[in-house]
Amino acid sequence: MNKFYIVTFGAVIILFGVIFFAIQGGNLMKNSTANKLPSLPADAGKFTPLQPPTPNAQQIQQAQVLRQQQLAREQQQALSGPQGPSSSSADLANNIPASATATIKTVKGDIVLTLYGKDAPHTVENFINKAKSGFYNGLVFHRVEDWVIQGGDPQGNGTGGGHMPTELNDKPFVTGSLGVARGGDISISNDSQFFITKSDASWLNHQYTNFGMVTEGMDVVDKIQIGDKIKSITINQ
Repeated sequence: MNKFYIVTFGAVIILFGVIFFAIQGGNLMKNSTANKLPSLPADAGKFTPLQPPTPNAQQIQQAQVLRQQQLAREQQQALSGPQGPSSSSADLANNIPASATATIKTVKGDIVLTLYGKDAPHTVENFINKAKSGFYNGLVFHRVEDWVIQGGDPQGNGTGGGHMPTELNDKPFVTGSLGVARGGDISISNDSQFFITKSDASWLNHQYTNFGMVTEGMDVVDKIQIGDKIKSITINQ
């Protein structure tokens, strides 16, 4: 009888031992797995938007050279006097009123702009002609970011439009500035795509053609979303 109790007692001890080691082994596996999980930084949940790139020294120098060349041509044209019909910047600037305005009618409301006919005469003339012809009617804003909206592309995706010379000037890009899109060559701009800045964008100064300013409707600019249509653009001279 004593032998039976001894065997039973031993079996119970062995059973408890197996259970104990099984529990400890499970805890060790959990701890091992937890240690392998990557730890995230405290600010992992915060999103910091990327800022538009600042032009490098070569781009700035290229812009300055282009601007100096434009000024030199205009001064030479002014000194040479009238030569009959001409499309020079000086002649165009005299023909385009400084007070010319444009109204972009959108599905979200109207945006009223003053055009810089004296500072970017070729660009303003091109914009006015396209607006009067109905070119922009029905086109969309294909690019919308926290600092800019862009539209006027006949393809609707940022790839359309022709080419025209860039007209750099000293107008700063601030909230509401009207600019012209371009590719990598600073001397060549798109002849149809335009953009409006929603905040200060000084990194665009002397890099892109600045040809106007929003005077009414910045609240509409802030409401524009990708795909919103331009109903029409009317010119008031």
